[in-house]
Amino acid sequence: MTTTQYDRATAAADYLLVRTQLRPRIAIVLGSGLGAFANQLDNPTAISFADIPHFPQSTVPGHSGRLVLGTVSNIPVAVMQGRVHAYEGYSSDEVTFPIRVLGRMGIAQAILTNAAGGINPAFKQGQLVLIADHINLTGRNPVSGANDDRFGPRFFDMSEAYSARLRSFAHQAADAMKFRLDEGVYLSVLGPSFETPAEIRAFATLGADLIGMSTVQETIVARHMGIEVLGISCVTNMASGIQKEPLSHEEVMETGRAVEAQLADLLTRVVPLMAQ
Repeated sequence: MTTTQYDRATAAADYLLVRTQLRPRIAIVLGSGLGAFANQLDNPTAISFADIPHFPQSTVPGHSGRLVLGTVSNIPVAVMQGRVHAYEGYSSDEVTFPIRVLGRMGIAQAILTNAAGGINPAFKQGQLVLIADHINLTGRNPVSGANDDRFGPRFFDMSEAYSARLRSFAHQAADAMKFRLDEGVYLSVLGPSFETPAEIRAFATLGADLIGMSTVQETIVARHMGIEVLGISCVTNMASGIQKEPLSHEEVMETGRAVEAQLADLLTRVVPLMAQ
């Protein structure tokens, strides 16, 4: 029998909810090299993506491929250690399926993190940057095709894709940690090849401050479902042409690991503000 994406997402959500007494309203997606925060949760229940019905499997180094349900300051959260990307061969439906599942679990707010290249020369390698807006140059929109009104409306507003309210909480948390949290526009491409210097110059002209291969399609689907989004990029390298050395995934991973503790501290502080 043919099942809809809504049916599959509901089945996956039901599978997860019977494995924990927690009912999280906040979800966190941890990008490349940024997965350590999930290991700090209290009362954790870790579930492999491979065990969740219909869930796509991550094939990229630095993405553990686990969903961890636990608490931060007694606040229940669902944390994805890793994600899947379109460049792995997944469709937009598959890339965004975890967000659909989280929504069916009752998630109302999502923190989406990623490793990004820095286009804005004012940014530094290892810096955390809030995503204020995005540019989708993946060539895909995950909500194209037939609309399922049970997920959300056919047409929906994206004028505040990344919540100003949640960004204000992140700034409060950063102020308490005594570091500056800049904001920028994140541009998403399909990947997996890194960009050419000419492309980076073009993207800068378009107004992009950050470049990456994730997050945007997830954000579109989250907003389709009415989920409030906070986006955080870690500048793991300066983009091609700005950084003179060749780009590598190893560098992305190394920088991500170096900033994991700061990101974990920020998340630990911002989650209680979001849960108020």
